[in-house]
Amino acid sequence: MNVQTPANLSPKDYATDQEVRWCPGCGDYAILKAVQKAMADIGADPANTVFVSGIGCAARFPYYMETYGFHTIHGRAPSFATGIKLTNPDLDVWVVGGDGDGLSIGGNHTLHAIRRNVDISYLLFNNEIYGLTKGQYSPTSRLGTRSPSTPHGSIDSPVDALSFALGVNARFVARGIDRRQDHLPGLLARAHAHKGCSFVEIIQNCIVYNDGVFEHFTEKAVTADMQLEAEHGQPLIFGKNREKGLRLNRQTLELEVATLGEDGFSEDDVIVHDETNRTIGGALARMKPPDFPVAIGVLYCAPAEMSYERAVLAQNRAIADKAPAAGDMNTLLHRGSTWEVAA
Repeated sequence: MNVQTPANLSPKDYATDQEVRWCPGCGDYAILKAVQKAMADIGADPANTVFVSGIGCAARFPYYMETYGFHTIHGRAPSFATGIKLTNPDLDVWVVGGDGDGLSIGGNHTLHAIRRNVDISYLLFNNEIYGLTKGQYSPTSRLGTRSPSTPHGSIDSPVDALSFALGVNARFVARGIDRRQDHLPGLLARAHAHKGCSFVEIIQNCIVYNDGVFEHFTEKAVTADMQLEAEHGQPLIFGKNREKGLRLNRQTLELEVATLGEDGFSEDDVIVHDETNRTIGGALARMKPPDFPVAIGVLYCAPAEMSYERAVLAQNRAIADKAPAAGDMNTLLHRGSTWEVAA
């Protein structure tokens, strides 16, 4: 009898028999592939893994993972995930949702899951549009975005997902790209290894309603110049010939791009990535083309001493240990303040 264990499972073992039903060419296919590979790489136990989703295109995800899953209600996936972790802290819990699900109707729930530091891995699929409901602008849509709900162009200032997460005291923020199969699975493994809430923004193309909105930094021809892979302890260098780097402008105290070999700028002057430094993480998260490349990888990681659900359990145990024995039911009912009602 060939008994499979997590150690010998392959990516296909994490795929269900369900027909994957996204639009042909949707970036969600690539994310699904990366997640299944990451599951195999980390030896995830399907019987101990849960995927939780809300509403939207990304919400189909639990149907396609050979694990436990919950398809919940719009924006509330983080709340369900919190309940799951409180009930069974030993489960590996993943939340998947789009930018609308997670940052609009679910923004409040996402905020509290992050600030509480619940031990979940939150994957935010960001395509800067509402896909399932036919292309309305979303919280991350750029100024001027034309959509059925903004026919003359959006005038809303967009939310930066990672800046939002850092602003509510996230302990782990990272960014990946759907088509970067050489990079995304490893990033997901890092998110899983983090004890506490790990928040990962995944840039994802919506081929129907927002096709090509990221091509200025995701197309293969521009990847080297427009993407910067942040790696802890390594200089923040990029470019086809690794000829560009980030340095700190000492007058403005802001990051700037410089070319190695020009004006005396050398590799010694390049900022070395420190993923435990919140200031560096925030500056990398905010970088936008055309002046800067898009930073991908783990931008900030500083684990807290204890995650939320572990702290709750520890508090409950401490209270229980100090509580006097209840005795029989009659004693319990008459303990503390009691009174008699006169006839």
